[in-house]
Amino acid sequence: MSAPLAILGAGAWGTALAQTLAADDIPVLIWAREPEVVRAVNQAHENPAFLPGVPLHANIRATGLTGDLASCPVWLVVTPAQHLRATLAESPVAHRPTLILCAKGIEARSLALMSDIAAQVAPASPLAVLSGPSFAREVAEGKPTAVTLACADADCGERLARTLARPAFRPYWSDDVIGAEIGGAVKNVLAIACGVVIGAGLGENARAAVIARGFAEMTRFGLARGARAETLAGLSGLGDLVLTCGSTQSRNFTLGHALGQGQSATQALAGKTSVAEGAATAPVLVRAAQAAGVDMPIAAAVAALLTGSADVRAVTDALLSRPLRAE
Repeated sequence: MSAPLAILGAGAWGTALAQTLAADDIPVLIWAREPEVVRAVNQAHENPAFLPGVPLHANIRATGLTGDLASCPVWLVVTPAQHLRATLAESPVAHRPTLILCAKGIEARSLALMSDIAAQVAPASPLAVLSGPSFAREVAEGKPTAVTLACADADCGERLARTLARPAFRPYWSDDVIGAEIGGAVKNVLAIACGVVIGAGLGENARAAVIARGFAEMTRFGLARGARAETLAGLSGLGDLVLTCGSTQSRNFTLGHALGQGQSATQALAGKTSVAEGAATAPVLVRAAQAAGVDMPIAAAVAALLTGSADVRAVTDALLSRPLRAE
């Protein structure tokens, strides 16, 4: 039997990726921090905490020990963005596994992208980024999904694409790692904004405006950080933006919807087991945009709502009163 593929993180997305990769009878080893998740996967072949109702393939095995991943040549790293550095630091990266980064965000303390963090913690490991429009449950159920697999090394990227490809899971290779990461991080913040719009009853016209003007913000920031415009207009940028801004399956959209209905961020996030990455990313994105000299008023409005420094009426009025300008 071939060496198993490793999944570092057993939330909904990590579990869905394990289920997809195991569909071709490939052994998959998934690491979970929670002992109850390890037991459920190994004994009941399910993950009721994060992906209930999906029977998991028998060749998916779970572990609570990162050391067990040492023999796995490829790791899909699906831990939340703000925990990536610590999780990799306690893992056996000295064995130089290929790391496919699946978290979407920007580190708060350093403004670093996930690939920057991985390069610092595991400098000998080849790196790739997996991003794109992919609700976990639909992927786990085998529904057709197309994603971006970004890797600076063409041979490595093409090899990894063949490793991950399944009949209903189609990775498109790109060498624009920065573009793939920025699209994934920024769309989470814009999904919160769209949730606010719908939660506050501002209408579909307003949602369409937020998507379009938000995409302009994403593009400005991405270009300033070295991304390519065509990457941001692809699956990992515009594609993921359209998906998460239009469905209650999106944790970020759901968070924004609660904010739009008047809940505080604390109230909206209370009791949630899954992470809405945009909640942590929004204030960090605003700082990163300011450092890059990029104007991102929608992202700033989301950050203000999350911190409680402004309410929905105030941020709406501020956005609508901005000076008229050419598109």
